[in-house]
Amino acid sequence: MTNEGTRPIVTTPGRKSNRVFYGWWVVLASAIGLALHFGPIIVPTFGVFLKPLSHEFGWTRAQTSMAISLCALTLTMSVPFIGRLVDYAGARRVILAATSFFGLSVFALAFLSNHIWQFYAVYIVIGIAASGTTPVPYSRVITRWFDRRRGLALGLPMAASSLSFTLMPFVAQILIATLGWRHAYTIIGAMVVGVAIPVVALLLTETPRQIGLEPDGGILDHAEVPIHLEEDVALSFAEARHTGTFWLIVGSFFLMSVGFHACIIHLVPLLTDRGISPGNAALAASLVGAGGFLARMLVGYLLDFFFAASVAACLFFASTMGLFFLWSGVAGYLPFAAAFLIGIGQGAELDIIPYMVSRYFGLQAFAEIYGYLFAVFTLGGVVGPMLMGMWFDATGSYGLILGVLAIGTLAAVGLMTRLGPYRVLKPALQPA
Repeated sequence: MTNEGTRPIVTTPGRKSNRVFYGWWVVLASAIGLALHFGPIIVPTFGVFLKPLSHEFGWTRAQTSMAISLCALTLTMSVPFIGRLVDYAGARRVILAATSFFGLSVFALAFLSNHIWQFYAVYIVIGIAASGTTPVPYSRVITRWFDRRRGLALGLPMAASSLSFTLMPFVAQILIATLGWRHAYTIIGAMVVGVAIPVVALLLTETPRQIGLEPDGGILDHAEVPIHLEEDVALSFAEARHTGTFWLIVGSFFLMSVGFHACIIHLVPLLTDRGISPGNAALAASLVGAGGFLARMLVGYLLDFFFAASVAACLFFASTMGLFFLWSGVAGYLPFAAAFLIGIGQGAELDIIPYMVSRYFGLQAFAEIYGYLFAVFTLGGVVGPMLMGMWFDATGSYGLILGVLAIGTLAAVGLMTRLGPYRVLKPALQPA
């Protein structure tokens, strides 16, 4: 890494390189990395593996679901530390090390025995490793490459993650049906190590200054006069957590995360319990990713023109409607529509969190602040699936708990409407 503090730098925004801005190659590397990170690799496929594991080892759904809750809890505790480490040591090193351990941990699931503590132990390791593969380090890099097009640049990698989220349940189902669940885990782990690591190592560059550029593609000129950086008006985490804005974001995204993770982890068994075939249930799980993909393709663009909280409120409401549909016990094609709507809300979350962090709190402690907010998001992944599993084991159905989760997501919509204007943003870029 270059030492950016050794001499002052003046940028000349009017000068542009004639080549394709390298920031878009950074976006491509981030897209591939996030297509193979914890979100699409573990979350949507866990429900596909749930019944095969339960049947082979005799574990209840609550026992099996506890693994993903432990994983999410470990990830929740690790992400703030990772955020601080990324701010200190840089994102690229963290991503490469974490992705290596994550891929090997997925590979290790192929060697499970009927001792459930082994299953839990591997998922705890996955949670620790996965904390460095999340959008936190990737978003730190992207926010330094883009300002005017920051929403779009953040949205495209998240769209790739959602596309992978759509495809992975199908991939897992096909691999399990043809090769068995052990070989399925082996192949998925090899995909992570063999694809994500080389791409990130080759293409991901920390900041535009390392190659003589400024954000959005201008060319740097060196001079003796310092410039005013976005970091100059940024908040530390200690300062950010004393603002009402921080806690409104915390509450809204936690409620959304509880509803989403509870639903996606139990969606396949929920639908098969209602008489839908395993293949069609996997299709419904894929439609969650399809909804997220569509949302992320649109949200990244919309964030550059419209107020982020308004965009989030609209998409969260779509997810609320999806949960209400599932609660009502609809049949026919409506469960698939419900899955798609739930995905739309989830697709907004991980785009909007980093964008809000950069616009409300600045970039100086971006990864640490985002790390804590991402931890809140993953904490919902601990609470939601556990609540669903416990409710099913106690009552034999998912009925009332779905209604409670739907009301929670509706409350998240209300919290989004309470956010005020951005704090760190050039006036000319203030959206409607």
